[in-house]
Amino acid sequence: MSVTDTGAPTPPQSPDAGAQFMGHPRGLVTLFFTEMWERFSFYGMRALLVIYLTQHFLFSDNKAQGLYGAYAALVYLIPVIGGVIADRFLGARKAVTIGALFLVLGHFGMAFEGRGSVQELTYNGGVYDVVADGRGDDRKLNLITGDAEFPVTFSAEGMTVTGAGERLPAFIPSAGYKLSVRPDVAQIGPISVPFEQILYLSLAFIIVGVGFLKANISTTVGSLYAPGDPRRDGGFTIFYMGINLGAFLATLACGYLGQTYGWKYGFGLAGVGMLFGLIQYLMGQKHLHGKADPPKPIGAMTEGLFWIGGLLAVIPAWMLVQQTVMMEHALPILVPALFIGVFAYVVIAFKGVERGKMIAALAMIMFSVIFWMLFEQAGSSLSLFAERSTDLTVVPGVVMTAAQTQSFNAGFIVLLAIPFSMMWVWLAKKKLEPSTPVKFALALLQVGLGFFVLVAGAQFAGPDFKVPLIFLALLYLLHTTGELFLSPVGLSMITKLSAARVVGLMMGVWFLSSSLAHILAAIIAQRTSQDTVAGQVVDPAGQLQSYVTVFTQVGIAGLVAGVILLALSPFIKKWMADVH
Repeated sequence: MSVTDTGAPTPPQSPDAGAQFMGHPRGLVTLFFTEMWERFSFYGMRALLVIYLTQHFLFSDNKAQGLYGAYAALVYLIPVIGGVIADRFLGARKAVTIGALFLVLGHFGMAFEGRGSVQELTYNGGVYDVVADGRGDDRKLNLITGDAEFPVTFSAEGMTVTGAGERLPAFIPSAGYKLSVRPDVAQIGPISVPFEQILYLSLAFIIVGVGFLKANISTTVGSLYAPGDPRRDGGFTIFYMGINLGAFLATLACGYLGQTYGWKYGFGLAGVGMLFGLIQYLMGQKHLHGKADPPKPIGAMTEGLFWIGGLLAVIPAWMLVQQTVMMEHALPILVPALFIGVFAYVVIAFKGVERGKMIAALAMIMFSVIFWMLFEQAGSSLSLFAERSTDLTVVPGVVMTAAQTQSFNAGFIVLLAIPFSMMWVWLAKKKLEPSTPVKFALALLQVGLGFFVLVAGAQFAGPDFKVPLIFLALLYLLHTTGELFLSPVGLSMITKLSAARVVGLMMGVWFLSSSLAHILAAIIAQRTSQDTVAGQVVDPAGQLQSYVTVFTQVGIAGLVAGVILLALSPFIKKWMADVH
């Protein structure tokens, strides 16, 4: 889970004098389960998304991974606006309610999958359907010819047809046929709507919903504690566990249902999870004691305008999520330009220690982009790697689905978050705790090494060109330990180093950098793309080799960035002055 999942610091509030739970305000339980169910829905859907796009809608790898990147970039961009709206007008409670309802609509919309797109093959003037039967390793392709169907297999050289007799040749070279996709269409009254557009609309509702909800749940957690309350860090640790518990359970449950029984069941369960989260959030309002209320009372008409505004915001989100190429070109230009502008502003407007701290913050934001760019291969290239190039056998007789491998990161977080927290305290007492720049550098080294583990694992691939599952698990272990070096200190670092009058601006730069990281991650993932027919990769050997090539390159990038930051860390630490 990325650093932005843990939320931002909050303004001082009075302590909760009401009910307690394990020494913490009772309201923490309400927020814990709200966030757990929200993350359940979000990561349950994410675990399935790229595989679903390639196997159900028959998107090319480029299109599927580009769409995922655009979607993820918007998810990390919109909360900046949602946080401002809540702080100035709605308050966290109303903003979270709007966001949760939009998320419910979006996730349930994903369950309307239709029958799926159909792969069409044109040969010698005839048009045939190529349909997939089964799931996972049992997935087979059949060619439909009028009243009969014949098993077919595809390779880089062409198509092999079994049992067609004289109807079709036993082998047709790839140059002898053409492939196209016939989209599935929903008939809504007199209007024909491609199910693909229902998908985009559902993603748009999720994007806007996350925008209203994401930062504001975390803000409310902080408001439960008075300034200086020693329970605050423990409260956020519990809350962070909720995030990862939700993600862990979701990827196991939704990933299993979606790939075993049908996509709609996995997506539907994600929607049910979000509905549970919304219900219990509304029922638990009394335990928040007004801490999530608007900064000043607002009327029903004003609140209604924000509901309408949220619905209207779905339209540009629906349009943007489809413009993957535009976003891939625009964000890598706009975000660095903004970054340069902020850097120039810092150099001109600030002096002395204050300027040094701001430069240190910007330097670490820049390196964090590299970390998340590599880490966020999880939802795209690593998801398809699990589906196509991984032997998913846990032990003989027990097999995971590809989507369930997304549970490794969250599971390791649940196991390691508290031990890591205790380790930092112990090291601090011994005066051995690494500085923040060194932690960031070690995070980059670990995320890079994770890819080399997978590259090494390719040497143990079987005749089916599938790598043993243990190597993917070890990659996620290294990525998770890297995350624990960087994620918990990220937002804290921004608030400590930023001058008080520009904390909001710097937080916006942080979120924008996360958005940029997801687009860059998609561009990297697209380099692993291979040709597919009916969602099945044509050349498994070529697919594995493309993963080895790209993962070697990104592994080197992670190591080089880590070494560079390690070399710069003494200077950055000096710029940080009294901040550690």
